[in-house]
Amino acid sequence: MTSVALLHRITDYANRADPYPLYAELRKTPVVQDEAGPYVVSTYWEIKELLHDPRISSDARNLSPDAPRGPAQEEDPNLPPTFLRLDPPEHDRLRGLANRPFGPPHTPRRVHDMRSELGEIVSGLIDGFRDREGGDGIDLVDTFAYPFPVTVICRLLGVPREDEAHFHQWADTIAASLDPVSAEDREARAETTRQARSDLALYLAGLIEERRKSPRDDMLSAMAAGHGPDGQLSPVEMISTAALLLIAGHETTVNLITNGMLTLLRNPDVLKRLRDDPDLAVPLVEELLRYEPPVQLLPQRTTLTDIEIGGTVIPKGASLWLVLASGNRDPQRFPDPDRFIPNRPDNQHLGLGSGIHSCFGAPLARLEAQLALTELVRRLDNPRLLEDPPVYRQNAVLRGPRHLNIAFDGLK
Repeated sequence: MTSVALLHRITDYANRADPYPLYAELRKTPVVQDEAGPYVVSTYWEIKELLHDPRISSDARNLSPDAPRGPAQEEDPNLPPTFLRLDPPEHDRLRGLANRPFGPPHTPRRVHDMRSELGEIVSGLIDGFRDREGGDGIDLVDTFAYPFPVTVICRLLGVPREDEAHFHQWADTIAASLDPVSAEDREARAETTRQARSDLALYLAGLIEERRKSPRDDMLSAMAAGHGPDGQLSPVEMISTAALLLIAGHETTVNLITNGMLTLLRNPDVLKRLRDDPDLAVPLVEELLRYEPPVQLLPQRTTLTDIEIGGTVIPKGASLWLVLASGNRDPQRFPDPDRFIPNRPDNQHLGLGSGIHSCFGAPLARLEAQLALTELVRRLDNPRLLEDPPVYRQNAVLRGPRHLNIAFDGLK
């Protein structure tokens, strides 16, 4: 493959249902410069090396003035960048403060202690399928894969679940901003995204002020009141961090669960194995993160100096795209990479990233997917796809079905 319309082919909706043959073609040249300007890296070892290289920046301010700006690289003048878009030491300070109420070492059992609560949410949602037994089926996204992680992140943060209708639209708009668009569409989308960010920021600012006055056992209260060796989040940093956690806390997990059920229904032998052995869920979710990762590519990196990678010199300030999903199918790292092997050994995939920007919510996402898929295959009698391939979301970065219509004969 040459540079001819490379990114257009990757992001073209016509390839959304199955981008993997395109990735295989892309891997023939590990580093390619697209005609639009970005350097695209597609092979496992090169991506892994760059994710751990301190000469690679996540801060769009380090792009050279003439470098193409990718999705999610437009600055919001009213809010500081989230830690996803910063480098050390500021990244480390913000991520550390955000992590205090979420995980080790300060709250090591936060996710573990949610297991029972998560199980109750899953059971309740599946119980709601009962009136559709043997009927026209259900859309698993709208009835389960979306409401489950949204309910979880709302409870974790302290966001009222009844406000979902408001933040759903804002979250969809902000998540869509990750998706590459043509130059003529960029300005119109940027304005829509700015408005969604502003509306979400005002909403979260109100919630944070409420928690400051009347703290509860949730992350918003902990962030509003928290003090540590690195100080505390400023008011605008709290808003920016809360918005990131709210959106990232459900957008990717929706895809993980939906891609997981789609993969199981396409592989009935594996579905039966999981039904017979629920412990298989742990390695199965790891293989799912390799085989159908919810985040397909990282389009917001740049170089702090000239770097040689895969025989190509990438100049300082260049736009850099890392195609995680392609690296996960690299036969130089994973034998038989296009086959779903639920207990694949040595499965050091890139599905949750790697390095300092590895997924903040990885423990929760893993647990949610394990519980969701285990209960779905246990309780649904003869589940089957009504449409394959399903209708996919427009987004090429956060790739997953927008609808997953399935039928089943009954509930156990």
